[in-house]
Amino acid sequence: MPLIDVSPTVSLRRRAISAGAWNLVSLVVSQAMRLGGNLIMARLLVPEMFGVMAIATTVSVLLHLLSDVGLRQNIIQSPRGDDPNFLNTAWTVQIVRGLVLFGLTLLVAVGAWFAQVINLWPADSAYAVPQLPWVLALTGFTAVIFGFQSTKMDVAVRSFQQKKVVLVEIGSQVAGLLVMLVAGYLTRSIWSLVAAGLVSAVVGTALGHLSFPGPHNQLHWERAALKELVAYGRWILLSSAVGVLAMYGDRIWFGGSMSATELGIYSIASLILGAFQTGVLKLCGAVTLPALSEAARNNDTVRLRTLYFRFRLMFDLALLFVCGLLFIISPLLIDWMYDKRYSGAGPMMAILSLSFFTLRYTLSHQAWLALGLTKYLAMDNIIRVVALWVLLPLLLAIGGVNYAIWGVALHTFSTLVLIVYVNCKIGLFDIKRELVVLPMLAVGAVCGELFLSLVKWL
Repeated sequence: MPLIDVSPTVSLRRRAISAGAWNLVSLVVSQAMRLGGNLIMARLLVPEMFGVMAIATTVSVLLHLLSDVGLRQNIIQSPRGDDPNFLNTAWTVQIVRGLVLFGLTLLVAVGAWFAQVINLWPADSAYAVPQLPWVLALTGFTAVIFGFQSTKMDVAVRSFQQKKVVLVEIGSQVAGLLVMLVAGYLTRSIWSLVAAGLVSAVVGTALGHLSFPGPHNQLHWERAALKELVAYGRWILLSSAVGVLAMYGDRIWFGGSMSATELGIYSIASLILGAFQTGVLKLCGAVTLPALSEAARNNDTVRLRTLYFRFRLMFDLALLFVCGLLFIISPLLIDWMYDKRYSGAGPMMAILSLSFFTLRYTLSHQAWLALGLTKYLAMDNIIRVVALWVLLPLLLAIGGVNYAIWGVALHTFSTLVLIVYVNCKIGLFDIKRELVVLPMLAVGAVCGELFLSLVKWL
């Protein structure tokens, strides 16, 4: 009998734990740097600059997601995920996509400039800021840089080799942070934020090619690989194209309803919550998706179900607690971290934190991806975008931005019917498990109230 248990279940568990540990390290370090850099830059720059950058970032992410065909997810999920011909075909598609995205961004920048020339927007609108077209054009070049990112990083994620992936991501973020702080201190301009993004992309792409073993990517075009990429990615493309309108519809609407300063304050609230959300999505993509995909590739439905419910318990308890806690203490956190110019972000952040209730169902989306059920992901995002784009204009007309923020926070609840239906269909729904974790929401709120009382007492 071997001294070391090398059974598939134990091996998978150990690899998942190791991957999760490294991603937690990455999450803590990267979000600490992101938040710390934002706190410093908030004192160097005026809120208007954050508003303009929020628009540029939104446009960039919009175009990326509108053309997302799930290359990384396909590499992780596919039986050919370590085949050089398959990987090089995916890399070639990725480069073409990056060049197309940059061209589209330039068109958007020209359109933004022309709209300003003809005075399409009110003078105090965030869309009317003169620097916006140039910021759009320069940030759009990151698509070209990321297009050359090595698929060796995706293979590492697939095989739970997270250490180097985490170090590359942290290294690129450190480079961008240093550039942002130095340029921000010297120039006090929005260009420090733009430069940080470009430098981070260059460093991350270079390290991705140099830090991982294996043959370098080459331009290649294999019809069978392309066919698989298209078959898997078509629903992800639709899902991303629709989902991006749900994810960033708030900034699209608020860009015309808020001044650049107001949008900058809103972006601060979104940024802090986005740090938590990014961490959840990263853990799901780097840990749960590979684990569930391996079980799915082996047709081991029992292990897949067991893994799913183990992951769900951890995500449910953590996110419900954070949801209740942040709903209570968000205004205090903003007052502690930022000066009075940003105090309006506190109530916004409290309302937006309610979205964490449904964020935990991101794990269901990963299970659907692992099983190849990408069409349901597209349906989920269609429901989200319809709900958001109906609620926002309606609430803006009724009560303005203060009402519309509630629509941003609660529109994802409309997808719960689909999630329950699909999970019942594939055997991943248990009503007792759904109900037993709900008190954690109240626990978080009570802890928040106790914390506020303690602060007042001190």
